[in-house]
Amino acid sequence: MDIGRPFPRGVTYRDNGINICVFSKHAEAVEFCIFHPDGREERFTLPGRSDGLWHGFLSGMGPGVEYGYRVHGPFRPQEGLRFNANRVLLDPYARAITGQVDWSPELFDYVNGHDRLAEEDSARRVPHSLLVDPAFEWQGSSCPGIPWKDTVIYELHVRGATMLHPEIPAEERGTYRALASEPMLEHYRRLGITTIELLPIHAFLDEPHLIDKGLRNYWGYNTIAFFAPHPGYRSGPTPGAEVRQFKEMVRGLHQAGFEVILDVVFNHTAEGDHHGPTFSFRGLDNRNYYRLEPGDPSRYVNHTGTGNALQTENPRVMQLIMDSLRYWVQEMQVDGFRLDLAVTLGRHRGQFDEHAPFFHAVLQDPVLSGVKWIAEPWDAFESGYHLGRFPPPFSEWNDRFRDEMRRLWRSDGISLNEFRNRMNGSPDIFRWRGEGTRPSINFICAHDGFTLRDLVSYNERHNEANGESNRDGHRENLSWNCGAEGPTADEGTLELRRRQERNFMASLLLARGIPMLLGGDEFERTQGGNNNAYCQDNLTNHWDWALDAGRESFCDYVAHLIKLRRDLRGLAKEQYLEDDRFSFFDEGGHPLQDMHSVHNRFWCVVLFSASEALLFGINANPHSAIMHLPAAPELPSRWLRLLDTSHNTTDESREVRPAGASYSIPSHSLAVFQNSAG
Repeated sequence: MDIGRPFPRGVTYRDNGINICVFSKHAEAVEFCIFHPDGREERFTLPGRSDGLWHGFLSGMGPGVEYGYRVHGPFRPQEGLRFNANRVLLDPYARAITGQVDWSPELFDYVNGHDRLAEEDSARRVPHSLLVDPAFEWQGSSCPGIPWKDTVIYELHVRGATMLHPEIPAEERGTYRALASEPMLEHYRRLGITTIELLPIHAFLDEPHLIDKGLRNYWGYNTIAFFAPHPGYRSGPTPGAEVRQFKEMVRGLHQAGFEVILDVVFNHTAEGDHHGPTFSFRGLDNRNYYRLEPGDPSRYVNHTGTGNALQTENPRVMQLIMDSLRYWVQEMQVDGFRLDLAVTLGRHRGQFDEHAPFFHAVLQDPVLSGVKWIAEPWDAFESGYHLGRFPPPFSEWNDRFRDEMRRLWRSDGISLNEFRNRMNGSPDIFRWRGEGTRPSINFICAHDGFTLRDLVSYNERHNEANGESNRDGHRENLSWNCGAEGPTADEGTLELRRRQERNFMASLLLARGIPMLLGGDEFERTQGGNNNAYCQDNLTNHWDWALDAGRESFCDYVAHLIKLRRDLRGLAKEQYLEDDRFSFFDEGGHPLQDMHSVHNRFWCVVLFSASEALLFGINANPHSAIMHLPAAPELPSRWLRLLDTSHNTTDESREVRPAGASYSIPSHSLAVFQNSAG
């Protein structure tokens, strides 16, 4: 083996051979291991060492090589060092992985309450890294570059979205290819969404406690390889083919005009806490890759609630994350990222800091600073909630919007000021950034929690199938079952639920800020009341595409709302409306002055923008109300009705009424009018 070069990281093909480079500051020696199809293992000691980077070059090697590392060094957990050459380790820069985990004692160095240097070899029990040919023809496709103001995000799961789709061949369902198939493209076009946000597709692992229960880590928030697409979403048996298939998916979506955003998990890895297995980072250089307890380096700082947290303050770890992100933008052509538990990435010396190294690294990067960024503004540690504190260019999941809209339509009552702020892109939270409404990612439902159908069908969580005695998941969901828990045949209850669904969708899609829909909500997908379905790879999460007339109708309704949002130019403006551009009226059309009372269940509000005036009549009461369309010198003399959520369809919505006319709004309904010249 020749000495090779310390750049680039990982294993790369060049000059009719492979260059190998891996980081381990505290190792004493690193072996590069090749696993041949006949079961043989061939080992080569890396001869080069430069600033903690071990490197070498093997001639005559190329794509198709299955490999791993064995790292020699001290096993002193009390000092944070956990080297064990009996462990075969994944390359942190591997573009693909192959093989399954065989959960056995060979993977652990913590047994019966004690650390121990395990002598069992793990080579046949863990996945290996795979070198793949990166060549791909993009056929002239390019990123759509959709402006933030026109963006409508659609969150979905690669597998669940297509597993039951009858128009997709059975062997393709649940794969990257299926996601960009013509039946799915047709559905995206029908809705009018612009941007598809995928739940984690970095290669991830199932946890042993789930396997023991016959469950799986379905969502994928358990990453083990930050450059490798998850092989479980591959079509066909060929190892590594998932890389090309992922690119084919992105190419197909881009050619159809849709963006692709990845939900990425850089806050922790699948190796867990000090009880966990060794697959990669722990065995390469535990003390550098992870945040360890200052008083006990044998334990991990658990900012994430999953057992460990990557040490982003370390320059080599930061480099790994930045290299991964650039790879997905430049080589895989994705359009942006949603950062899971983003507060963990922004912690510096234990505390969240909007000037943390990670944020500066993104902002100064000529590649990454130009893509879309979304932060989940919390983590699982103390002082972990920081909505509104992320710097540009990050937008943020706005759970305040979610919660206040849920309170409004559950008839809890919210103040006029609260409603104004949420419908205006939450200036009370984000105005300091000087970017207008773009930072607010508005949503009613996401993968974590109830679906929209379940939000209006259940008061309580029903997570028994998760095997934790219904103790997991959020206890308080601000949900309302409309009078019956779960499935019912009562037509009155069912109609009220449909009306509530229309209310929620209208509130989301007619608010300023960036809307995000949970995929499947447009046709009333249910999880049977499970609000933490992370481990259910079954009918709980697989979308039911057998749509009856009611579900088809609601899908059309959502598509109509998205088109209405696009047509109402004032909603797409990125600037906030000033407070004097909102006028609130009571049932009689008289101005409301008390902006802070939380006892409001009915009001109408007029939003003035430069190009139009919109009137929202909101009745969250259990009884109907009569609204008088407001008349004043500065208001339009006529109002065109655009929407009434008490109607099952949108066909009958458009009619003109004069100012001062009365209009009946049934209970739990929303009516929307636009200024009209005649």
